[in-house]
Amino acid sequence: MWRGNIIYEDREIEGERVELAGETNQIVYLGPNLTLRRCTVIVRVPASRLSIRRPRLIDCTVEFKQELRNHRGWVSAALKGCRVKGRLWGTDFGPFPGYSTWGEHGHVEACDFTEARLDACRFHGTDMSTVHLPRWPCFTIVDPIGRAAELSRLKWPGAFGSVVIEDLAANPPSTSSLSFHAPSVAKRLDTTAEELRAVLEGLACVVM
Repeated sequence: MWRGNIIYEDREIEGERVELAGETNQIVYLGPNLTLRRCTVIVRVPASRLSIRRPRLIDCTVEFKQELRNHRGWVSAALKGCRVKGRLWGTDFGPFPGYSTWGEHGHVEACDFTEARLDACRFHGTDMSTVHLPRWPCFTIVDPIGRAAELSRLKWPGAFGSVVIEDLAANPPSTSSLSFHAPSVAKRLDTTAEELRAVLEGLACVVM
């Protein structure tokens, strides 16, 4: 199955630059029993060619050189003290039990996402007080399920209320937070970033 692909597993790499790149027919695989410590990890492959299966990244910098879209494999990765950069859409982090065979093994602790652009991204099973989140024009709803009723009582511009807010309670129970890039979500939901900000500002459950 993995013949001809690029496989990192069953080893520890420390203080190196790790380039996740390959030919268009190659899968880059970060597998079990892999520990990356104080490494710079450069991701140059799309989501369809990146397979994540329980790696541990400690004090690493992870930089996505192209937008990663709809990739939930990171829920099996344990990230501690890492810095994440680049554009992410529909990407999940942290333990997501039931999502996949490996989903319950994820972990996020003391990580810095301030240089990432997060849109429609979720953190699961994570103490968000240990995570540095990107600021405006990104914003993050913390405890979206617990805050769903409160947020549904507000008047939201465009389709943001009917598409996002009304669906908050339907997120998996493991959901700790939900992040968006305001200009992008506003364009999708027929509003503006400024109109969204006018409602978001001052909400205790929103980081922006």
